[in-house]
Amino acid sequence: MSMQYPIFHSVVNKIKASLSRSNINVSKFRTWEETQINATGLEIWIDLSGSTRHLKSVSINFDWDRFRETRIARQLEGTEKHPLLQEAHLVTSNVEPVIDIEVIWYFNQETCQPSASHSNGEVNYRINVASQWMSEASRRINELLLSDDIITRWHIEIEGDENGKYLTAINLISYFQYRLSHLDSLNGVHEFIEQKVHHLLYKVNRVIRIADSSVEVSAA
Repeated sequence: MSMQYPIFHSVVNKIKASLSRSNINVSKFRTWEETQINATGLEIWIDLSGSTRHLKSVSINFDWDRFRETRIARQLEGTEKHPLLQEAHLVTSNVEPVIDIEVIWYFNQETCQPSASHSNGEVNYRINVASQWMSEASRRINELLLSDDIITRWHIEIEGDENGKYLTAINLISYFQYRLSHLDSLNGVHEFIEQKVHHLLYKVNRVIRIADSSVEVSAA
């Protein structure tokens, strides 16, 4: 990551240090930067294969850009020498310093729907059973995430064969957004982000438990 984003870079280091102290199985931790769109971000992948039958992994993606980096540099104490504050067109920007976080749960489509051999001739049996547990899981997950005021949706991919339709991909996607405009120090940003990451990981784990129990009830 270039040094155009020292504030975001410091946040990334804080998240990395926090995760290293946990027992979370992080399989990928990488930053990215797209200069053409003035954007940067952090991508985290958590391997769930050893802790649940019904989910393969979770990804947590943090999105940031030069305009938000500049805006928060203007409001924090001790960041007057930030490199982006030397660029007039960025300094005059009124973009709110908000960090966007996308969380994706990747389900194991093999264990989340029955095999065609259990259909007893019922067309679309596999996708019908999957729809039942997904509906129940949606209800419980929406209750869990209600206070976060976020958008959550399913992404599925469907194919068909002689036994009807079945799912080839099952992903649950949530979009979180945290405002940083009330913070006035870099330590405050670090503490706030660390708190929100812990909150996210708690919700990630709760969703996993909800999904597991919903699939088990559906399969019973």
